[in-house]
Amino acid sequence: MSRLAISNIAWPPDQRRPALALLAELGVGGLEVAPGLLFPGEVDPFAPSEAVLRATLGEVEAHGLTFVSMQSLHFAAPDAALFGGPEARRRFADTIVRAADLAARLGSPNLVVGSPRNRVVPEDMPAETARRIALDVFRALGDQAATRGCRLALEPNPRDYGTNFLNLTSEVRDFVREADHPAVALNFDIGALSLNGEAEADAALFASARDLVSHVHLSRPHLAAVEAEDASVGRALAMLDEAGWRSWVSIEMRATAPDPLAAVRHAISYCLSRMGAPSHAR
Repeated sequence: MSRLAISNIAWPPDQRRPALALLAELGVGGLEVAPGLLFPGEVDPFAPSEAVLRATLGEVEAHGLTFVSMQSLHFAAPDAALFGGPEARRRFADTIVRAADLAARLGSPNLVVGSPRNRVVPEDMPAETARRIALDVFRALGDQAATRGCRLALEPNPRDYGTNFLNLTSEVRDFVREADHPAVALNFDIGALSLNGEAEADAALFASARDLVSHVHLSRPHLAAVEAEDASVGRALAMLDEAGWRSWVSIEMRATAPDPLAAVRHAISYCLSRMGAPSHAR
């Protein structure tokens, strides 16, 4: 059976303590984090002070949680661009290196690289040029990540999210396989499958990319709250169980007003009820 985690984008920073207590109560073992929400009071959330870092690590460990992944790497870096000029491309890469530095301090083994608006291919750039640039950048970043004990998990971002590069899960799979770097992996995202019309082929896609997958996001399109009324996440959990996935799966959903922790409780309870469910439940 998979191991359940949840991203801290599901609650506002001022509700972290009750959120962590809720995770401990429900038996969730993994925490995925967006640095800006984990260290909201720090001038640079990628470089928190040692005192703040130690306090945060102690709080997370006291609730029996492990840092399993990091996301939202370019959230505060709108001028970083994979396919921009040399300076914009350097900022794109430097932001990921700094995130890897923080991941090493947290002991997090995975960095989800989504950043749809930071990877838009300009209209006048040939597709092969863009692919060559991306392969060169991510192979070099893979070297940096490996020295820090983590992997880069490239995430498919549907066109609805504002990008035109690596939209489909199959495209990310093929790109990661071509990159051929042990620290460059694939983030298998359930919401992206739904938006891209790939959900019906989820089992075949997962099987074709299994050796490349480092992390799974249990999400709905546009990061809507995970709930029983939408069975896509439950079907995905049954598929993953049937495929023998035993690593982390992370609920990824935005904070839901007016009571984000009630939505978190509902999402976790639903996912736990479906983990290990028989395949005929799909």
